[in-house]
Amino acid sequence: MTDWEAREPALTTHLNGAGGDIKGWVVVDSLVDGLAMGGTRMTPGVTEAEVAGLARDMTVKFTLAGLRIGGAKAGIVADGSDRETTFRTFGRTVKPLLHGGIHLGIDMGVTPADRAVFFEEAGYDPRFRLGAPDMPIDWRTYYEPLIDCTGHGVGVAAVTALEAGGRTGPARVVIQGFGAVGRAVGRYLEERGHVVVAVADVAGTLSADRLPVDELIAVTDEFGAIDRTRLPSGVTVRTEPDAWLDVEADLLILAAQKHALNAENVHRLRVGLVVEGGNISSSDEARDKAAAAGVLLVPGVIANIGGAASAALAVTRVVPFGLAAEPRKAWVFDWVGDRVRRNTRDLLDIAGATVGNPLPELLGARRQELAR
Repeated sequence: MTDWEAREPALTTHLNGAGGDIKGWVVVDSLVDGLAMGGTRMTPGVTEAEVAGLARDMTVKFTLAGLRIGGAKAGIVADGSDRETTFRTFGRTVKPLLHGGIHLGIDMGVTPADRAVFFEEAGYDPRFRLGAPDMPIDWRTYYEPLIDCTGHGVGVAAVTALEAGGRTGPARVVIQGFGAVGRAVGRYLEERGHVVVAVADVAGTLSADRLPVDELIAVTDEFGAIDRTRLPSGVTVRTEPDAWLDVEADLLILAAQKHALNAENVHRLRVGLVVEGGNISSSDEARDKAAAAGVLLVPGVIANIGGAASAALAVTRVVPFGLAAEPRKAWVFDWVGDRVRRNTRDLLDIAGATVGNPLPELLGARRQELAR
């Protein structure tokens, strides 16, 4: 373990609720110029350790992307059955953090509408911050057109890694998780000639020689659940746990829960390339075993930066807000794509020249660049 990995977070706050009950945590892994940011995750089983790991990943993501902002994350232990009360209580509780430079956004189990509720309850408006120019547009106007930016970045990482491996023809793709990221990356890869052969959601795995991505998107809800009563013809449905691992393919996109790839199932991998489109999608042991088996893995701290970087670019006022809406969106997508492409290529170069995990060497190089 490196000194970087062993150090304690800058700040951990336990959430018990203001004007109501709530259980959760905000972990600020690092601060840069007094700022940090990350998403808010809400699941019944989220833990403090999980939130801390996600916050650490945010620090690494921003460092690799060359953004001057620290990493943070929030976690709420709840099943989402009373969202209005939960997020109003959350907003009141984290109000001092939001106004103090800790920007909290969305993550698993939390929607843009939920974010609007806790921003309103906290009286927090990201347009205004002491010591920084005002944003000329409101947060939703800026951020919501960028909903597919994470999937875009994951797609760029996948295509870059495929090309680096010498592939010239279509790749067979499995997508584990069909939320916003899984849907966007599926569309991105299909548009570039690759073939999605399996998609998994919480209810199981769907497969075919070629799954029509847009038709699946049309029958999928906002949380990534696919309506089995409206499937296209010719689709095979399987309900066995992790059946997506048994599909013969070239590329696996992990875009759902923590440790989807783990020590108990990694032996079932049937692909040569894994790209993490989620946060902490693979356990450390699974990554080690996959590498020993010759599987290339592009980690989420490289591939899954689109949403985080889009927000960080605005919070740090790097975005050229003078551009009209479409050119501004294109600028953000291009910025994210450039960073993901560069980091993927450099990671693969290091991996080809050294033994062991190439990420610490790449992270060290990017830290030096930020320090200049």
